[in-house]
Amino acid sequence: MHEYVVRYGLMHFQVPHKTSKLEALQKVKQALNDARPQMEAHATIKEERWEGETLHFAASVQGTTITGTLQVTDADFLIDAQLPLLWRMFEGRIEKMIVEQVQQL
Repeated sequence: MHEYVVRYGLMHFQVPHKTSKLEALQKVKQALNDARPQMEAHATIKEERWEGETLHFAASVQGTTITGTLQVTDADFLIDAQLPLLWRMFEGRIEKMIVEQVQQL
């Protein structure tokens, strides 16, 4: 089960994982490397910076910038993203798509 909360334009949700933190971190990094060619066809990656177990990201999609973090904990992936006002109506679809991708790791 995952938790989904929207606060002040911030989309926050957590998705549990069933591996060690180190293995989950390695899987996220590998998935990002594998997905980069497809992402670059649709988005401009402005930031992809790791601080320990936390990824800070920023991407421009269709001229709109999305920023946020993905933190890997012992039991969960914690995702926070700042969505532009016009994208807020798609939060549920975005969250569902991300959860599906994380569950495939």
